[in-house]
Amino acid sequence: MINKNSKIYRLWEMIPGFFAWMTILFPIWGAFVVPKAVAYFVIAFLVYWLYQSFKSAILAVIGYFKIKTAKATNWQEKFQSDFKTNWLKRSDINHVVIISSYKEPNEVIDMAIGSLAAQTNINLKNIHVVLGQEARAGKENNQQTIDYFSKKYKNTFGHLIFTEHPGNLPGEIAGKHTNEAWAAKYFKTTFIDTGKYKIENCTLTSCDVDTIFNPQYFSALTYNFASNQNRYFRFWQSPIFWHNNINQVPGPIRIIGIMGNVIHIANIQEPDGLFFNYSCYSSSYKLIDSAGYWDPDMIPEDWHIFLQTFFSSGGKTAVEPIFLPTVVDAPDGKNYISALKNRYSQCVRHAWGATDIPYAIEQARIHKEIPFITRALRIFKLIQTHLIWSSNWFILTLGTSLPVILNPKFFQTAVGYNLPRISNVILTICLLPMFVLIILDWKLRPANQKRGFKNILKNIFQWPFMPLATLTMSVLPGLHSHTKLFLGKRLEYKTTSKKPIV
Repeated sequence: MINKNSKIYRLWEMIPGFFAWMTILFPIWGAFVVPKAVAYFVIAFLVYWLYQSFKSAILAVIGYFKIKTAKATNWQEKFQSDFKTNWLKRSDINHVVIISSYKEPNEVIDMAIGSLAAQTNINLKNIHVVLGQEARAGKENNQQTIDYFSKKYKNTFGHLIFTEHPGNLPGEIAGKHTNEAWAAKYFKTTFIDTGKYKIENCTLTSCDVDTIFNPQYFSALTYNFASNQNRYFRFWQSPIFWHNNINQVPGPIRIIGIMGNVIHIANIQEPDGLFFNYSCYSSSYKLIDSAGYWDPDMIPEDWHIFLQTFFSSGGKTAVEPIFLPTVVDAPDGKNYISALKNRYSQCVRHAWGATDIPYAIEQARIHKEIPFITRALRIFKLIQTHLIWSSNWFILTLGTSLPVILNPKFFQTAVGYNLPRISNVILTICLLPMFVLIILDWKLRPANQKRGFKNILKNIFQWPFMPLATLTMSVLPGLHSHTKLFLGKRLEYKTTSKKPIV
């Protein structure tokens, strides 16, 4: 057992904030003490950034064509033509989908349930929908939701189930993780433990109320689950796009969404295979059950459930892509400012995933049956992601100019004189892969999000504001979260505002 109140665990919690601030402040104090070291550090990071930019662009282009192929595939026919005797039978596979909800309007919840009802090339009776509600939302609110969906989707799915997660349970932090754990345990107790379904034949999908699945997603998931001989140690991840309302949100949010949309296509193809499931994902029910479901005291549940299963399975867990995009809402609000606040809060919550670092380090110390390099690479990926998240902007902007501004004598040296010039050349070259990502996102958008001269103009003229958007909507909230963790403060879970698209 891990003691999360121990001094060593508290030390590991300080890692992301400590290294973020060390990296950010290094160009300032280093400009006086070791200016050459600062210059070489900045140049090395710029080269790394150049490599990552082109790698992301290349993988995104490859992913774009994989998406086109996946959309054009009839996964039911492919299953029948490729079927082998060691596969699971298609008719035996059941998909359990947990939708976590808290006071959202029915129109928003219907985005997810409606997309499940619209699945093609699959028997909808093999899809079981569990709408996880919170008792703290109030009985009247919850009952109204139950009445609405029970009537609208009567006899549509194998089961349409409504659970109510009690509030203030000992050891729990309120959030999606505790809600879906309650719902998943309920389904297992009611339908699997009673013998109605075999856990070996069930997948488990976690999603939000604003999730819109591709019509063939569960047909493709059936194919991948049935055919994969390591199915009980796998997550499946589709690219997540903020395309549903991308043109209705403020420009800074749209910029972050566009870049994130296409970079996610690249991330799920990482050659090192170290990527994690995120946001909306599927797994075998057996794998989630073996890990004890989602930890009740860890708010960022997606990467964390991977780590839970990774260590409980002896390092066998991995994530595989399904190239059928899932569409969700970009963070929005009642007005421009409230939308920006909602996005900031959402990013703070996502960056709180840095709490996975001490968890992974302590689990790695316990699970020595997993090869050292396998454990080390997972920890490295966590630290790398969070360090770059909260510090990259400062290195790419201030780090390239501050050393020579703060130390004029350094500017008179060959290294100091050439630092801004080398930086400008590298960052200019980085514009090429950025243009590729922008074009790919536009091509992947649904037709209704590409109409209108006004939409086209604002999608063009927004890009000079990208440095400000990345600072305020990604880097600062990330640094906020990591600093909060460094100081030993805790985070309260806040749901991101959702509203129906008119």
